[in-house]
Amino acid sequence: MALEIAPRWYYLIKIWYYIGAAMTTTVTSKGQVTIPKAVRELLGIRPGTRVDFHRTSDGNVFLVKADAPKTLNRFQKLRGHAGKGLDTDAIMALTRGEK
Repeated sequence: MALEIAPRWYYLIKIWYYIGAAMTTTVTSKGQVTIPKAVRELLGIRPGTRVDFHRTSDGNVFLVKADAPKTLNRFQKLRGHAGKGLDTDAIMALTRGEK
């Protein structure tokens, strides 16, 4: 049996079902808004959680919890750049015991 992921609109409908009414919040002078506790709990939003804002074709905006970054496997964690280190002449000088 394959695991099915519900479409994002499903969560929006679910929010309306559980909350039961529209909620109002105020934008601060810094442009910040407080997400109502019921919505935070429903979506699992905690301090530091990233959210995405989406605009619909009719001009409404809704937010969804951003997808969690993929966890890296042990090989992906090791992947990277070596950076600039010693050049060949410096390595040869160390090998010969020179300064």
